[in-house]
Amino acid sequence: MTDPLPESSAAGSSVPSLSASDASSPMPRASPWRWAIALTIVLLALASATAVPVSSGTAAVITRFGDPIRVQVSPGLTWKAPPPIDRVESVDLRLRTTSSGVHSVLTQDGLIILVQAWIAWRIPDHGDDILRFVRATRNRHDEAANQLRTFLGSSLETITGRFPLDALLNTDRAKLRSGEYREALRERLAAQARDLYGIEILAVGLERLMIPEATVAVTVQRMAAERDTVAEEKKAHGRKVAGEIRATTEKETRIIKATAEEEASRIEAKARGEAAAIYAAVHSQDPKLYRFLRSLDTLDQVVTNTTRLVVRTDAAPFDALVAAPLEATAPPVPLLPPLVAPSASP
Repeated sequence: MTDPLPESSAAGSSVPSLSASDASSPMPRASPWRWAIALTIVLLALASATAVPVSSGTAAVITRFGDPIRVQVSPGLTWKAPPPIDRVESVDLRLRTTSSGVHSVLTQDGLIILVQAWIAWRIPDHGDDILRFVRATRNRHDEAANQLRTFLGSSLETITGRFPLDALLNTDRAKLRSGEYREALRERLAAQARDLYGIEILAVGLERLMIPEATVAVTVQRMAAERDTVAEEKKAHGRKVAGEIRATTEKETRIIKATAEEEASRIEAKARGEAAAIYAAVHSQDPKLYRFLRSLDTLDQVVTNTTRLVVRTDAAPFDALVAAPLEATAPPVPLLPPLVAPSASP
């Protein structure tokens, strides 16, 4: 029985058959450049999966299976395990501002005011604060801003109640305490934000500080009452000062008057002494002249402008009123010719 022919031969195929010597020959080797390129690609892929570049103003938080394990703050390059083992969260450290909106709050003296404040904040470049921020907010700055608005609203309620209205709104700059008010807000917010969220509060400012119409009316009435009180106090003080001035003036007047009366008495006594000396001298020299002068003095004391006297003129002291005859006759005065009226012309 003959062996069957191979199928290829039977089909008339033209595929050449391999000999034993061809089957044992070695395969051609790959080029070294191909291996180098492949290795470079693998290294680049590994570097891109493990290298973490950190730019200025940001921080890189390395999380392992979702748990933060390390923080890179300095700008540069850091490394991590490839995903899904380690992942990177970039945290923005730049300055941000958040507004509180308008809040209606009460002052220390029970008046309602409208306040709108703003805060400037950032995440400090400290590893513990950055990790606290990431754990508390999941690296969401909008959520942190909402929490800061809530803190700022409660702080406005608490801090405003420590200040009277005239310490926040006043035309006299010396009485304003707005700087103290802002600093009190910042200190209260800073403690809450740093402890809970790792956020640093840099400044607190006031956008609006307004008075509602009801508060304006109450304030005007209170100011009018205060002005009336001040006016009454000033009037009372003026009356007191005026009384003191009048008392002092009256006292000084009495002193001056007493001094003047004393001086007048002294002068009068001196004058009387001098007059007595003069009278004595006149009497010794001319008794008749002395009696005449004394008669005139007596008449000066007795007779006034409304006095009517009916007296004898030959008795002292009224005999002085009768004119004594002149010893020497004055020369006659020449008489003037009578005035003749001018005749009327014909």
